[in-house]
Amino acid sequence: MKKIVFLALFAVIFTSCISTKDITYLQPSTIVKSDSIKVSQENSKPYRIQISDILSINIKALDQKLVEMFSVPTAGSFQVQQSPQTLYYNGYTVDDHGNIRVPILGEVNVLGFTTEEVRQKIEKQLLEEYFRKEANIFVTVKLAGLRYTINGEIGTPGTNVLFQERATIMEAIANSGDIPITGNRKEVQIIRKFPHGFETYSINLTDANAINSPYFYIQPNDYIIVKPLKQKTWGTGVTGVQSVATIMTAISLITTLIVLSKTL
Repeated sequence: MKKIVFLALFAVIFTSCISTKDITYLQPSTIVKSDSIKVSQENSKPYRIQISDILSINIKALDQKLVEMFSVPTAGSFQVQQSPQTLYYNGYTVDDHGNIRVPILGEVNVLGFTTEEVRQKIEKQLLEEYFRKEANIFVTVKLAGLRYTINGEIGTPGTNVLFQERATIMEAIANSGDIPITGNRKEVQIIRKFPHGFETYSINLTDANAINSPYFYIQPNDYIIVKPLKQKTWGTGVTGVQSVATIMTAISLITTLIVLSKTL
């Protein structure tokens, strides 16, 4: 009987504890020497603008007064750090037809273009219709932040905005408080919007090959879901000490019930 109890305890502890392999990011598939350097080629394609994206467009020239008519009116002339709310109201939202409305220029189709291609397109139209080359027109086009939503086993779930051109899923997770020990890093789910609809993909963040995935770099409006590990639903604890404490409590309760039943 003692052997059976011991084996049962050992099996429960072994299966309930979370291994370091389940919580360590980007583990190499083979043993790598500590002094070795591994270079991985970046696998990221330029993002192509979709419906509902918000663009930030800035037009400059030698004489700034000449290009004021092409700019969206703001509260002041000073450059300030823009919040997501400010960008929502002052940025250029891509409508259902893939167009944005630029002052004077009118509707400009940007659907399926990269930000660099949109920049070239606007710059070309300005030089052809309104300015000469000597005006030194300088156009910048950027996405108004990388907006993503993350839910599940994560430190701070919700919608966040990263103000940078590109960001990896690792940066998005770190910006959201990281995945707790009970989160499943091997099956992080990403729901991504495409012109034809939504696609769902799972990425294993414990595998170093994850950096080669087309989903390693997030895109605007990505929805990230971190699933819980089975150990959380079992309630036996996530470490050996917690598992032993839970099991000992259960054994003590059972023993007490047996003793009380015999005395009655």
